[in-house]
Amino acid sequence: MSDHVYFYGTCLIDLYYPNAGMASIKLLQDSGVNVIYPPAQSCCGQPAYNSGYRDEALDVVAAQLGLFSENIPLVVPSASCADMIKNHWPSLFEHHALAGQAQAIASRTYELTEFLVNVLQFKAQDLGEPIQVAVHSSCSALRKMQVAVHINSLLKQLKNVEVIEHEYKTECCGFGGTFAIKQADISGAMVEAKTTHLQNTGASRVISQDCGCLMNIGGALQKQQSRMQTQHIAEFLLERCS
Repeated sequence: MSDHVYFYGTCLIDLYYPNAGMASIKLLQDSGVNVIYPPAQSCCGQPAYNSGYRDEALDVVAAQLGLFSENIPLVVPSASCADMIKNHWPSLFEHHALAGQAQAIASRTYELTEFLVNVLQFKAQDLGEPIQVAVHSSCSALRKMQVAVHINSLLKQLKNVEVIEHEYKTECCGFGGTFAIKQADISGAMVEAKTTHLQNTGASRVISQDCGCLMNIGGALQKQQSRMQTQHIAEFLLERCS
């Protein structure tokens, strides 16, 4: 295992959820890992790519490929962005002069919980009070990166945390990045169904691996004047173990 990793902050963490990013870094550091955060990093290119603007996405990504040149893991606290880097950067740069760099970075990219469980064999000691939580499995974590199982294994280590299961755990929250803008009515109906099932659990918090989903679910809950809170898994783990 490398004792050095790159950390990819993601746009949403940079702009809206900095505590999730700092918690992720602290968890890695507490596990004996030296975290390198190239300050010039920016968007993974996903919004442009998913909207069909491949040339623009390529330009965004090309500007930062050189920032992650060392042969060490790239840890991403978002299954959505990790999927873009790992599964789409190589095809985006196919037949391009930078194809080798894109492929090399993709081959050593990990979603955060995947890295904690599979590489670091992270062990949590729960120091918190009893609490009930519900889990939202993002589409990218479940279907693209196939890392949704890791959030459950991490939560199972927390002796005072009860995970309340619900029927809509694996259903899309309706965010989907630009989908929520282009198909607002459909997105709104999807998040309403999601939040209804979440609130029916009686849990006090929703835990997820993706801040995009947490932003969408949290915004809907706030609009519904619900007392249910949302939290990234990294923040929750650090809170419980500190």
